[in-house]
Amino acid sequence: MMKFEYSFLLLLLFVISAVAQHSETGGDPHFVTWRNEHYEYHGQCDLVLASDPLFAGDMGLEIHIRTKIVRYWSHIKTVAIRIGHDILEIEGSENSQANYWLNFEYQRELKSLSGYPVTQEVQSDHERSYNIDLGSGEHITIQIYKEFVRVQFSGGKDTFGNTVGLMGDFNSGKTFGRDGVTVLNDFMELGNEWQVQPNEPELFHELTHPQFPEACLQPEDPRGITGRRRRLSESDVSIEEADKVCATLKDPLSIKDCIYDVMATQDLDMVGAF
Repeated sequence: MMKFEYSFLLLLLFVISAVAQHSETGGDPHFVTWRNEHYEYHGQCDLVLASDPLFAGDMGLEIHIRTKIVRYWSHIKTVAIRIGHDILEIEGSENSQANYWLNFEYQRELKSLSGYPVTQEVQSDHERSYNIDLGSGEHITIQIYKEFVRVQFSGGKDTFGNTVGLMGDFNSGKTFGRDGVTVLNDFMELGNEWQVQPNEPELFHELTHPQFPEACLQPEDPRGITGRRRRLSESDVSIEEADKVCATLKDPLSIKDCIYDVMATQDLDMVGAF
């Protein structure tokens, strides 16, 4: 291959990777930043996952998540997404029932969100997905596995490059505080920093405890690494069993997250949440 062709191919691959950037959050909750850094935050409150007032020509994008503590860990139970003037709130459920509110109306006919097509798909008795098609192959997908909610993003800089929140900075991958300058590498501090504030839009159809200025609730063992390991080691599901069911995943960090979730929930089918 000629040097020019080789250099052009490398450039093309770089452009493709930049456009097709993917990120997600969900499960335990495990967060994956725009630069594929995995971290956990186990507080219970309403949190700003992503916010961009300039999204789609000033239409605006706001995504809030609501977390719930279960003993020494928490999970995302609800996500609310506002694009333009429309708000879609989706909550996990034990079965594959459609459990959502469109503009605060329960199970209103759902075909689009501010002009973006929305489709639903039932994968199993416990799994359902909602896909918001942003065009040009980009989308926001909400995966439901029982009570667990996962939010997945697929898109490039033009779509998500100005977002702030728990996903970090799109370009640098840094996890900034609200001032846009301070980098927070303590993820407990980062989560608390992005609790929904009173001056931010109310996206959920009802308020739950806690709401700012009340602090996010923390698990019974907030430092808990030793305690969590002890509890997990005493569980009915073995590490070997969890490792086997999670081995079907491709990303090593996702496999690690999956194993923890399977052990914490004592549910081998939790792999379905990934």
